[in-house]
Amino acid sequence: MTQSAARALDDSELRARFDARLAEFLRQQGPDWPDGAPRGLLNTLSRFVLSGGKRLRPMFCYWGWRGAGGADTDAIVTAAAALELFHAFALIHDDIMDGSERRRGEPSVHQLFTDRHTLSSWRGDAARYGFNTALLGGDLCAVWADQMFQDCGLSREQVHRGYAVFCGMRTEVIAGQYLDLVSGVGEGTAAGALTVIRMKSARYTVTRPLQIGAALAGADDDMLAAFASFGDPLGDAFQLRDDVLGVFGDPAVTGKSVLDDLREGKRTVMMAYARDRATREQATRIKELLGSPGLDADGAAELRRIIVDTGALERTERLIEKRLSTAVAALAAAPVPAEVSAQLMFLADGAVNRQS
Repeated sequence: MTQSAARALDDSELRARFDARLAEFLRQQGPDWPDGAPRGLLNTLSRFVLSGGKRLRPMFCYWGWRGAGGADTDAIVTAAAALELFHAFALIHDDIMDGSERRRGEPSVHQLFTDRHTLSSWRGDAARYGFNTALLGGDLCAVWADQMFQDCGLSREQVHRGYAVFCGMRTEVIAGQYLDLVSGVGEGTAAGALTVIRMKSARYTVTRPLQIGAALAGADDDMLAAFASFGDPLGDAFQLRDDVLGVFGDPAVTGKSVLDDLREGKRTVMMAYARDRATREQATRIKELLGSPGLDADGAAELRRIIVDTGALERTERLIEKRLSTAVAALAAAPVPAEVSAQLMFLADGAVNRQS
């Protein structure tokens, strides 16, 4: 077995441990579910959390802990897995705000409840019911993340150290989501879009999970800074890849429509690049098509042609490569064991060079 294959096997085994802890935690919520309250929300959230996902945030948290000298224990696996519940909260709320109908190849949570309302011929507005129910579900996932993290089995002192970073991450994500809303009312710039993705997604995907794990293990400021130097550019590259896949990806692989981001009018770095280099005619078409709720496949194809013809796609790919190279250089200089460095390199490659 090659070293790469061995790392992939370890990655799979660790993911299975996260899934087992999540399944056990969610199972334990059943007996505590209030009497008289329908279990539809509880069951839907359990399926949503366990049905897929890369488990990147738990992975980075775990290896942040190991990089700071922590030993492999069930407690750190539990603490790291709690980040997946926070991720579920973020995904559910993001789909509500974006009006996305698909997630991981299935109906998004709000769409699922909308469909259930319609099929049941219930009174009231089906879409409103779906949005409101999913909003509660996202909130519940955020509560569960906190509970699972606090009760992970590490000492109170350890949890307190990691929780400080965890709280900062939550504030940062919500502030980034708000900034995304503010940015959406204007044309947007590449610099502004980069700020949004770093706050809203990049840091909570890589940097903060690494730092949470490291803080739980008692890492000093130098270690936390080293993880930021690695995590920030890698998180940028991860989200930039996500934005490319949102427009050019295969829906059968990504599990999301390639129309969602364009219909939403998402102000990505790639779209900012396209506007910067667009001809007058292209700029007019971008303005007419991007953000149109009725955008069809032909309109999306035209936008994709503009993105390619203006060099925006190529320019975004170069930025992804540059950010990844910066992250790799920072990792090489980080004071972490060779095993941890190899695992983080493996995760970095998978996070950026992916199809979904």
